[in-house]
Amino acid sequence: MWTATPLLELNRNARRTALNLEDIAGNPALHRHVQEQSLALIQIYQDSPRLASIFATQQRWLMGHVGLAMHFRRDPYDRRKELTVSRFIEFVHQHAVASRNTADAFIKEMLHYHIAEYVSGGDGRTHPLQPTAATVRTFTGWVLAHLRTLDHLDGGDRLARFLERPKMVARLQPLVADGLLASKPVREPNQTFSLFIWLNNGGIVMDWLMSGIDTDHAGLDRIPTSVVSIGDFAKWLKLSRTHLARKLRAAEDLGSIGWLGQRGHSVMWVSNTFYQEYMIVQAAKLAIVDAAFDACFPPAGS
Repeated sequence: MWTATPLLELNRNARRTALNLEDIAGNPALHRHVQEQSLALIQIYQDSPRLASIFATQQRWLMGHVGLAMHFRRDPYDRRKELTVSRFIEFVHQHAVASRNTADAFIKEMLHYHIAEYVSGGDGRTHPLQPTAATVRTFTGWVLAHLRTLDHLDGGDRLARFLERPKMVARLQPLVADGLLASKPVREPNQTFSLFIWLNNGGIVMDWLMSGIDTDHAGLDRIPTSVVSIGDFAKWLKLSRTHLARKLRAAEDLGSIGWLGQRGHSVMWVSNTFYQEYMIVQAAKLAIVDAAFDACFPPAGS
């Protein structure tokens, strides 16, 4: 059974310059560079909408990380450490990511859309699986976006070092998965963020909202976005307009979003509280990626 490494342990083993959540959240450049990161993630979605939509909710996103980590931690000489349907389902259930039925349906969808594939033929529950090469490439793009943000925050060279040894993704990703599963800010975000993470493509909805904000307005109580038409927004996201409108209405009831004029016919705003919720979750993810990076890429002479 896979034993997750707590994020705090990663930080103890990392070099002293690793950025923690507080370092990142307090960086005055965070808003601008997270906005750039959001645009990079949106581009990944546009390049691979089918793959991106598979991980459309936080639950599915976490299951995707679990599957990748189990794949990268496989041992071809020890069948107990291979990624199989039964091992995946049991792990997801034990760590309260999803029910066994949900995990089983997720794996079947991964296979159907060629996000994952069987390493060899068999009955599916005892034979190993692996992500396709396209899946690994797409996830690597996610890593690159976060390393680029971290470099912008402190002038580091993480991205260049990773690009010199891109196969290190096989060591880095499982540590990222450990950190995500152990992170309260990621798994238990505040109310408005929680509202969207259960919406299909909810992460992209928030990325799109935040990417259209003028960072000079980040201190306002009501921060204008670039969204005017719910219909156009839903069409771009391939979401039901009715479903998206219902979620936006729920967020509006919380005081988290609103309209500068008539609803659906003027610019949407997001509350400063919602904006800060989003930034805290981004800071938590970046801290997890940085801790994992330092564990994989120790400084010379260490």
